[in-house]
Amino acid sequence: MLGVSASEIEVSLVSSKGFWLLLDNEELFVSYAEFPWFKQATVEQIATIERPSPNHLYWPMLDVDLALESIRDPALFPLISKPNPSFQPG
Repeated sequence: MLGVSASEIEVSLVSSKGFWLLLDNEELFVSYAEFPWFKQATVEQIATIERPSPNHLYWPMLDVDLALESIRDPALFPLISKPNPSFQPG
């Protein structure tokens, strides 16, 4: 069975800056600045979360996968776009 029971993951607050997750005995803030995929999402899309493994969260309505460590310490996982060396503009 995919995911876990709803009691283990809860979105406690959604704001203009991000949202708070209650996960087991831990509170985590997911900032839209660090995780821009959630900025335009609805509350339903944000609140629909699966936990396929102890250290992994998945938002099926957004097709977003995140390691818990990336939420705990986003600085370790910077969003960096690297140029594609094989790309040649038209």
